Amino acid sequence: MSTPPPLAKVELSIPYWPQVDRARRALDTVRSGTGLLATAAGALSAAVGLFIGDLTAVSLVADAALSLGGLVTLRLWKPDGHQKAAASVMYLGPGVTLAALLVAERAVPGPQWWDALGLTVWTTGMLALRPARVARLMMSPPPPPPSASVDLAAVPRESAPVGHPVALWWAREVAGEGGVAPGTVLEDIEQTGPSSMRAIIRSTTPGAPVPDISLRRLSAVTDVPEELIEIGKVPGRGAGVRLLTIGKAVEDDPAAIWAARIAPVAMPSAVLTGIRVGRPTSTEESH
Repeated sequence: MSTPPPLAKVELSIPYWPQVDRARRALDTVRSGTGLLATAAGALSAAVGLFIGDLTAVSLVADAALSLGGLVTLRLWKPDGHQKAAASVMYLGPGVTLAALLVAERAVPGPQWWDALGLTVWTTGMLALRPARVARLMMSPPPPPPSASVDLAAVPRESAPVGHPVALWWAREVAGEGGVAPGTVLEDIEQTGPSSMRAIIRSTTPGAPVPDISLRRLSAVTDVPEELIEIGKVPGRGAGVRLLTIGKAVEDDPAAIWAARIAPVAMPSAVLTGIRVGRPTSTEESH
């Protein structure tokens, strides 16, 4: 049997506007392709410029128009700051270096070996580093890829609305036919510490109590020691619900409180190795 997902790593990502995210990802793909085409066009114009010097002026004008036009769209509606300045310089890098290469070709008539070497270095560097694309991603990063959807086909109909990964694991591994707690769902899941949680077990049959759950079997399924699992009553509720507690909550463990709240702020890397409760003796007070 599979073990439940670690609570410390449970994250829920809900895309509020999936259509907009898809459009942004499509736009990013178009931008990337356009950048590759511009690099290829620049390399081609520089290669032609090795033999036909009359086209250098046209290539310089096209290079300036593309670079400045792209820079305007890069800086439009963006806040000022060091990041904006750095991105602007990075974005202009390919166009400025291409212009320098074109001018150098024009300054010395005829194809020269150093012109060919410079063209090779420029083309290879632009394709490998993609500085203009990096600059645009600095200013307008693409949305993250859509999170993997959970297949609800194997989840009982009554538990389908529950979307928490631990609840889905419970429905699949614990509440199924022949499981530890058939006919139940897990609700109100709350992480109480780095490796602890509490939740409500509810019977899916109206008016029926939560079945007796074997802590030994639940311990085997979750791979958690039996002494760290508790199932009890919910104050003010009937037998149709039960309170499940796994692990030791931070508020109940002084060492966990120290590690989670005190050590990171006051004493990094310090570990609480021993705790004494009570008043010190007179001998200890004198010291």
